Amino acid sequence: MLPWQKKSKDMPSNQDIASKLREVFQLMQLAGENRFKAIAFDKAALTVDGMSDDINEYINNKNLTDIKGIGKSIAEDIYAYAEAGKMPVLEAFREKIPPGLLKWTEISGLGPKNILKIHETFGITEIEELKELITNGELAKLPGLGGKSAEKIQKSIEWMEKYDERCRLDEAQKIADDIYASLKDLEGVQQIELAGSLRRSKETIGDIDILIAAEEKHIPGLFEVFTNHGRVTEVLGKGDTKSSVRTTDGRQVDLRIVKPENFAAALMYFTGSKEHNVELRSRARNKGMSLNEYGLYKLKEDGETDWDAPQNFKTESDIYKLLDLNFVPPELREDRGEFEIFETQKEIDLVTDDDIRGVIHAHSTWSDGKFSIKEMAEACIERGYEYLGITDHSQTAAYAGGLKPDEVKQQWDEIDALNEEFKSAGTNFVIFKGIESDILADGSLDYDDDILEGFDFIIASVHQSLEMPEKKMMERFRSAIKNPYTRMIGHPTGRLLLKREESKIDLNELVALAAEHNTAIEINANPRRLDLDWKFGNKAKEVGMMTSINPDAHTIDGIDLMKYGTRIARKGKYEKERVLNTKSAEEVKAFFEAR
Repeated sequence: MLPWQKKSKDMPSNQDIASKLREVFQLMQLAGENRFKAIAFDKAALTVDGMSDDINEYINNKNLTDIKGIGKSIAEDIYAYAEAGKMPVLEAFREKIPPGLLKWTEISGLGPKNILKIHETFGITEIEELKELITNGELAKLPGLGGKSAEKIQKSIEWMEKYDERCRLDEAQKIADDIYASLKDLEGVQQIELAGSLRRSKETIGDIDILIAAEEKHIPGLFEVFTNHGRVTEVLGKGDTKSSVRTTDGRQVDLRIVKPENFAAALMYFTGSKEHNVELRSRARNKGMSLNEYGLYKLKEDGETDWDAPQNFKTESDIYKLLDLNFVPPELREDRGEFEIFETQKEIDLVTDDDIRGVIHAHSTWSDGKFSIKEMAEACIERGYEYLGITDHSQTAAYAGGLKPDEVKQQWDEIDALNEEFKSAGTNFVIFKGIESDILADGSLDYDDDILEGFDFIIASVHQSLEMPEKKMMERFRSAIKNPYTRMIGHPTGRLLLKREESKIDLNELVALAAEHNTAIEINANPRRLDLDWKFGNKAKEVGMMTSINPDAHTIDGIDLMKYGTRIARKGKYEKERVLNTKSAEEVKAFFEAR
């Protein structure tokens, strides 16, 4: 069976199994089952989803328990699913919980307990019915909710519906990588690239664009493979040079095939952005040329394109050079100052994945993380990192297992012991004692000074009262940034992409204030957040603000989200020198101590 073809029903994929385990986790939460039992299924789903080899090998050999994170009970559930196509534990919970309620878990501000309460009180299962409850005021009357909660739920539903045609960067990348892999080595493919907003690393994506350079005789065969990919559920169109499909994830993917000599111009054109392309075409006309998806041509005296006078180029860099520009990295093609930079500057030393030397902002089982500090540290070491900043939640975040002062001190003892253990073993690795402190409503941090001064560093974040009026929210952030114990601000807007709107704050002011007080603002690399927004990169560059690319990892796999933060940092024009975790452990320690 070829890798891009659909698996037969008797061969469940890693993703199939992970999806079922994740559904068990969600249903167990809705059913009010034991939290740790539910988390076991979530951890198993993460493990299976992230496996590089085929889980069917373990199923056939009956050794699933050899996989870390899969116990005997879950292994039996997987065996049953592989054999009969049904997972007993999942079927049992599906009988308890109506399927429509699963969609409710995507609504911000509506946790499992309230979902179940609403369902049991009103007997409803669909989001449309929930919207009606909000409209007629009945939801606000439910004890424990109230008008503000109902309004918040309504806004979240509106956002979900508004952005249904888009998906997150990581979701689009996964689809694109899968289809790209099925095409790249086929006969006739001379060049292949992802294009569009995905190549530009936008935080949310509409359609996915793939571009291939191939001779005409190969086009039918390439389209045949594309339209028959295992992810494809519907062929939307199939022409001479372009085919469009709908995937099982609901995403539209467009494949364009161009002549090899047109590839560079087509890649530039279909990468965009529209605003960047408009400026490029204007510059071309000012130089007596016409730029389009086929190439760069001289203009006739009447201003029309002279198709018989093409300019010589092989790459995008060549086209930029013909327009008196240096190569503009795809992430920066948004017409937000890149032309002024690359008229004179050859390149920007933008941060890369290889520059990252350590992980800052990670959670452990002390709060709402799913792995111990040691497990998280060992995972960092395996990935070649030199340090880990543990930042479990502070005491006010009781819903996330926030640490009381005595627990903080116990955690410090554990970190000291682990650092000594690594040192004795000759392992060049250090764990920093951090906390993700809630910024309280008055702008203060979440512990008394005698506790705050014991941390190596503090990330200050807002998790509650996210809809506070802008004036009060700004006062809150100003106080936190000026606090001598704060070394970093976490996910400043509190947004959840395609799910929850950002808080109302003046980020330009806060970026400047952070730079003034030598306080970093993180780029939260979790693709659900990607916050600080790249659009404030120009301001950060202007004032020299330091950032840190932080995975906000709650699991081992979460560490690998770093790559999405790097993409946003590049899009925000962050050079390596302004990213804290490109520095050595000693340099990071010095930054923490420079209060």
